[in-house]
Amino acid sequence: MTIPQDPAILLSFVNTKLRDFYPSFDEMCRDMETDGREIERKLAEIGYTYKKERNQFV
Repeated sequence: MTIPQDPAILLSFVNTKLRDFYPSFDEMCRDMETDGREIERKLAEIGYTYKKERNQFV
């Protein structure tokens, strides 16, 4: 699956997937066969980090 490259759209995409389909970021990355570190890097560029207790990027 192709993930959005624009950080703002990526944020919305990832948080929606986490909310609706996945209990954790790691599980989402495994299932989607994507590099979680790259997602974290892109979202950090716009000031967001993953919060495990909330299962979302904030």
